Amino acid sequence: MPRAAVQGLRQRPNAKVLIIGGGINGVGTFRDLALQGVDVALVERGDYCQGASGASSHMIHGGIRYLENGEFRLVKESVVERNRLLRIAPHYVKPLQTTIPIFSTFSGILAAPLRFLTHKQGKPKERGAFLIKVGLSLYDSFSRDGGSVPRHKFLGRKRALAELPALHPATKYTATYFDASVHNPERLTLDVLQDGEKAGMGNAGLSGRTVRATNYVSLQSMTAGVPSRDGSPAAGSTVQLRDELTGELFDFTADVIVNTTGAWVDLTNQAMGAASAFMGGTKGSHIVLDHPELLDACKGREIFFEHTDGRIVLIYPMGDRVLVGTTDVDADMSQDAVCTDSEIEYFLELIGHVFPGIPVDRGQIVYTFSGVRPLPRHDSTQPGFVSRDYRIERQASAAGAVVFSLVGGKWTTFRALAEHMSDTVLSELGLERKVSTGKLAIGGGAGFPADDEGIQKWIKAHVSHTRDADRTAVLLTRYGTRAAEVISYLDGGPDRLLSSTRELSVRELEYMAGMEQIGHLADVLIRRTSLAFRGLVTGELLNEVCEVLAGPLGWDAAAQTGEIRHAREVLERLHRVQIHSLVA
Repeated sequence: MPRAAVQGLRQRPNAKVLIIGGGINGVGTFRDLALQGVDVALVERGDYCQGASGASSHMIHGGIRYLENGEFRLVKESVVERNRLLRIAPHYVKPLQTTIPIFSTFSGILAAPLRFLTHKQGKPKERGAFLIKVGLSLYDSFSRDGGSVPRHKFLGRKRALAELPALHPATKYTATYFDASVHNPERLTLDVLQDGEKAGMGNAGLSGRTVRATNYVSLQSMTAGVPSRDGSPAAGSTVQLRDELTGELFDFTADVIVNTTGAWVDLTNQAMGAASAFMGGTKGSHIVLDHPELLDACKGREIFFEHTDGRIVLIYPMGDRVLVGTTDVDADMSQDAVCTDSEIEYFLELIGHVFPGIPVDRGQIVYTFSGVRPLPRHDSTQPGFVSRDYRIERQASAAGAVVFSLVGGKWTTFRALAEHMSDTVLSELGLERKVSTGKLAIGGGAGFPADDEGIQKWIKAHVSHTRDADRTAVLLTRYGTRAAEVISYLDGGPDRLLSSTRELSVRELEYMAGMEQIGHLADVLIRRTSLAFRGLVTGELLNEVCEVLAGPLGWDAAAQTGEIRHAREVLERLHRVQIHSLVA
């Protein structure tokens, strides 16, 4: 069955701007340019938010530890953007209370300034209370204008252990401050994408153009544009694209190429004849635990601390699960990023460093994930000290096209980064900005209830005789206020919950298939819902979801068998998920 998104590219195989890469930064740039009325297209070789964007620590944060590297601009921008996202994307971005257990008073007081002044890494030194206090005071100062989270507080040992009794008894102090979390990064990426698509539809009535985005389309190569019949130079260059689901090749022409492929930027540039050596990605892994005792020990807050090797790590609750991360090791780009046995051992050991009385074992791990951070090339610099800031590189490909490559970037600053990239592209095209995204609500964040009372009121208003409060709450959590649109679709025909989960219905899956560019069964389990993340995928669920999707996506019996096999392979090999009770 032809995919509508791909057909849109093939029917009009040209645009002013082509974005390669559908992580949050590429999608954010797509939205921003669409809002400016630019004819823009985006392609992603896998699913949206499948790479590093979907393998983050699920944090929206200023990066307090970057202060030690002297990255004040990045920290200030990050804190401002954190506060902004709490306002414009409140359906997915929530305040996150964070506590640092501290085991000394003055440790690191000489080492940290030395690192700051000389940028030499040296042997890791534990950061003591004095140094952390200075850092948090500076961190708070960045929130002075428009701050939306409380300032930090310090507690001594007695009060600290009264609040968090499971902490290591050697804890001398705790420092508590607020950042933010994003519990649904994949769905936030989809919201940003759909905002861009809607903006393009609005512009189409005026300009006759619309924006287009599609997943599962990869760039293969680039050639020079073909001159027009009157002999005038070609406008832009032509790239060869490949539909990853069908294997079909087709050409697409653009004036400007934006490369937001993350750690693969250099490889993408190589394919376009614009060789570069910008990137030096590092792998970060996480585990997700079903562990009620550890969940209770966290008391609803993130535990953020320095491990014995100097690595900053975290433990924090996400719903009824606990996320633990992260590692930071040089990545082998020829291999899939997978959480290794040694990384799992590292995570189990670090939990014991903070909560020594809570036993944790591999049997409590329900999900793992890894990604490659899009960091700049860093040669001899240790991964943990590589800058998390971003920059934009301009090149001309061998075919003559202008290529802008994004080097670096983090989740927290995606909106500001997209604005920066869009302004760069607009300048190249001789255009001016029309709309700012600074105060523009994202997707289902528009009109989202401001407090728990408002949430309950929204749920009550959307309950029906066929949909109870629990089911309605799932929809509000998954879609934000866009859930009203989904509910309207669900109420448009006969519907039933799946027998394998109460979190999905037949018509909701049909809605996803029609509106959210499902390419594979695994997309639903990993990125359209949190079922895989929480370890809730069973054999029955695989079969039932696949059977429902088969109709709208045109999967025959052989395709269904292949999709189930593919989903099992992805979940078991890349995410170390154990799938039980397989029916087929």
